Amino acid sequence: MYTLKVEAAFEAAHRVVGYPGKCDRLHGHNWVVEAIVEGKTLDELGMLVDFKEIKRALQAAVDTYDHRFLNELPPFSEGINPTAENLARILYETLEKHPIFLRDTRLAGVRVFESPKTSVLYTKD
Repeated sequence: MYTLKVEAAFEAAHRVVGYPGKCDRLHGHNWVVEAIVEGKTLDELGMLVDFKEIKRALQAAVDTYDHRFLNELPPFSEGINPTAENLARILYETLEKHPIFLRDTRLAGVRVFESPKTSVLYTKD
């Protein structure tokens, strides 16, 4: 089994509505997102998936949120709190639809870092 990891970053503000502390106030993060891809079969070049393909898919997913107020964007504007946990799940659900995951590879997880020391990993299982 091969495991690949590709990273992207974006800057965005949010507030965790109802949080009993200062995270309920508007604040921002330099978010870092990792896409973790797994598979067993290499292509004729000896690659599972070209890193560039994963990077393009991940960048397209995070560009939606770059320099935005997350609470104003669907699905967060529809009652889902823009926590790192929810963001990781939503990014996973967006990425898993990409054609690179219709082949012999699977999106194993998405990790979202809210800060260098805090992150959440979302997996489908």
